[in-house]
Formats: sequence, structure tokens, C-alpha cells
Amino acid sequence: QVQLVASGGGMVQPGGSLTLSCAMSGNLNSINHMGWYRQAPQKERELVASITKRGVVRQGDSVKGRVTISKDNAKLSLQMNSLRLEDTAVYYCNVITEPDWRAYWGQGIQVTVSS
Repeated sequence: QVQLVASGGGMVQPGGSLTLSCAMSGNLNSINHMGWYRQAPQKERELVASITKRGVVRQGDSVKGRVTISKDNAKLSLQMNSLRLEDTAVYYCNVITEPDWRAYWGQGIQVTVSS
């Protein structure tokens, strides 16, 4: 099993930057895929960015070029730049383990972009 604890949310002005972190613990060797997702009010959860254990990165279309996802042994980070009002959402970190392809989610953290 894997445990995830997210941190780093808050309020930021449009154009600002924010870094989210997700502390991972448990059976880290089983992790195949890691990512950040977000959900705005009355919208579906969407991918922000993901990275595989081999370093293959994907970015969501709405944030492409404005986010950087990175990982070390036990921490998954998301650097967000040029934030927009529409980036306001609850952000979740996620991992998928192998061989069971089970998904684990951290607690959601609020990111609010407001002037």
C-alpha cells in the first residue's frame, strides 16, 4: 500500500506561481505512475500532469507549458507558473501501483487564483 499526503496549496494572484508537494510513503517500489489531478466546482476531475517511473511526462491541455512535474524517491512535486483564474480547483496527487494497477489518492488541497 501507499500513503499520500499533499501540501502547498493556498491563494495566489493571477500570473503567480505555486508549488504543490505530495509526500509518498509505504511500498514505493510498487509505484508505476504518479500524477496530479484537479477538480473545479461543477466540473469533472482532470489531469494536470503525470509522470511514469521511467520519467515519461504528460501534461493536461489546459496547463501545457505552465506546469512542471517532478519526483524524487519519496516526493512528487508540481510547479505551476503563470496561474490563471481558471486554475482554481482542488488538487489531488495520485499514484498507480503494479502489478495490481491500484490507484491511491492524497487528500485534496485547495488552490485559489484570485486578484
